[in-house]
Amino acid sequence: MLETSARLLRLLSLLQTPRDWAGSELAERLEVSPRTVRRDVDRLRELGYPVHATRGGAGGYRLAAGAKLPPLLLDDEEAVAVAVSLRSATLGTVAGLQDTARRALSKLEQVLPPRLRGPVRAIEAATVTMPDRDKPTVSPAALAALATACRDRQSLRFDYTAHDGMTSYRRTEPLRIVSWGELWYLVAFDLDRDDWRTFRVDRIEPREPTGPPFPAREEPEGDLTAYLTKRFGALWPVRAVFRFRAPAEQIAPGISPVDGVVEALDADTCLVTLGGSDPLVMASFVCMFGVDFTLVEGDEAAAALRDLSDRCGRALADT
Repeated sequence: MLETSARLLRLLSLLQTPRDWAGSELAERLEVSPRTVRRDVDRLRELGYPVHATRGGAGGYRLAAGAKLPPLLLDDEEAVAVAVSLRSATLGTVAGLQDTARRALSKLEQVLPPRLRGPVRAIEAATVTMPDRDKPTVSPAALAALATACRDRQSLRFDYTAHDGMTSYRRTEPLRIVSWGELWYLVAFDLDRDDWRTFRVDRIEPREPTGPPFPAREEPEGDLTAYLTKRFGALWPVRAVFRFRAPAEQIAPGISPVDGVVEALDADTCLVTLGGSDPLVMASFVCMFGVDFTLVEGDEAAAALRDLSDRCGRALADT
């Protein structure tokens, strides 16, 4: 059983998760009685932590946010996760975020315990990410304005520059901001076109002020992920369909929605639609799953698979 001080820190760490915790669940996590949990919650309140409690079957304990909230506590895994995320953000696609992330990472490293400081610095020293100079960036102010409009369901007006350089004025009801690969998109209902549209955030110039609130709409096609996958899939320069002799739940974790779609055919096989720019990379990718597959559709992928097969055959010719 945890000692009192260590238990309080563990309790505080759990309560910082944005959810309600039932007393019985906290007791089980901490290996104490519900009565001890209540006493520990009272101690946290005495120390200035605003722990709120609600009664009933759906009730529980929650740590409220506030300006006087004492410093944030992170367990070992959370601290490493934050450090790695900040490291990734230094080469992100939000303009101006790189320097901010570096400063935050430096501050975090200073307060990490020695057992974590070493691994975090090792990740920093051993990781090299090549920046893409042609990668478009988005304005933090624009991103925040669009996100606020999505959250508050406020109409948006903006000037939009299409891929051919043509500019148009749009009146929309925003739904979600989507990070897809290295690009940010706004999914919104275009009022003048009476249909759903996706807009590159780096090509949006918002107009102020935002418009009036609007009632919530059903997601496009009833499933936002499926809608986006279908829409962006049409932009793939190379497309191929494969039948894998493996269940969908085995294959799906290895395929990002940016790269493809997995559909279960039965308990033992699935259909995989992949897209990309290089058919040889696609052919190599499907071979990496270590299961048998059949090419259903895709002439470029077929040529790449033959090329890959010939290369592998030549590599084994003299062995």
